[in-house]
Amino acid sequence: MAEAYARLIMAGRKTIEQVPEKLRDEVQAILDAHGWKPAEDNV
Repeated sequence: MAEAYARLIMAGRKTIEQVPEKLRDEVQAILDAHGWKPAEDNV
């Protein structure tokens, strides 16, 4: 499930704040492993 949320975040369809609290750390770890940063940080 965390991988699905991570893909949605990377696609711009969800934010980390929309991820259930119990999954946020795992989702963030996946995003970090992919080198992903929020769009506002990519300016």
